Amino acid sequence: MRSNTPTRPGLGVLLVLLASLLWGTTGTAATFAPEVGPLAIGAAALGVGGLLQAVVAGRGLVRALPLLRPRWRLVLLGGLAVFAYPLAFYSSMHTAGVTIGTVVSLGSAPVFAALLDWAVDRRRPSRRWLVAALLGLLGMGVLSVFGGHGGPAAGGSAAANAIASPAGDTLAGAGGTGQIGLGVALGLLAGVSYAGYAWAAHRLIGPGVDSRVAMGAVFGLGGLLLMPVLVATGGPLLSSWRAFGVGAYMALVPMFLGYVLFGLALRHIDATSATVLTLSEPVIAAGFAAVIVGERLAGGGVVGVVLIGASLVLFALPANRSRPR
Repeated sequence: MRSNTPTRPGLGVLLVLLASLLWGTTGTAATFAPEVGPLAIGAAALGVGGLLQAVVAGRGLVRALPLLRPRWRLVLLGGLAVFAYPLAFYSSMHTAGVTIGTVVSLGSAPVFAALLDWAVDRRRPSRRWLVAALLGLLGMGVLSVFGGHGGPAAGGSAAANAIASPAGDTLAGAGGTGQIGLGVALGLLAGVSYAGYAWAAHRLIGPGVDSRVAMGAVFGLGGLLLMPVLVATGGPLLSSWRAFGVGAYMALVPMFLGYVLFGLALRHIDATSATVLTLSEPVIAAGFAAVIVGERLAGGGVVGVVLIGASLVLFALPANRSRPR
């Protein structure tokens, strides 16, 4: 049963686009704390941000417990997806670069969101959706094999060019096939996780459970699960004011504020539509990566991104799915 609150699709679209703008800054922001590993960045960003969502939900979350308790499986699914998403997402960008990691993570999410609709609601995807999914999968395959980086673009910032992982590789990766393939695999894991928590949160929203409560429950549980990871890996966040500032920005702005906006959007549009709209994030992230970080893809990587971009355009067009059986 859905909420009786009147839905306004236009407002939902605007809220998702604003959230995507904030999320698009995360990969570039992470490059300014090279001493902090991707697990620590992810745990700090969504762990702290998730707990803040639960705090903001506050009394509403407590009052909704009788309604959430019978739906604990949805809360658990969403919490586990929130736990997995930042670890996979930031590891993907750390391994394959900001552009590839973001494009694969966000580009695969609509596929997994629609598959959930298909499996649960028996909503069959259209032929155009199947073509879009095929193009996306082909693009990810091309990225995996030929998606190495050609090195920093001319004029890239000195700070970005000096970024290195503990092993000595640049954040964008060394460009090897195995490393890019691993980054794509991690991006796919991030994509299914993202689709999972968006779907769970949307399902939770209804009479007595508004968007703030649903997001607080799902992200609060995910934040709790991420705390041990933060304790184990987050020491470098305290090594300098810059590292601490990056962690604080990630938690408060894109992850907390961004997901507040996303949760409000789920009151007005469904999870699949919201996930498709977030496809603007890869464009934003790639722009920041090119201008600020100085990333530059090799020729094969460009072909892969173009194929994924074509699939995203098809995903973004109105789809005609058959009615639920």
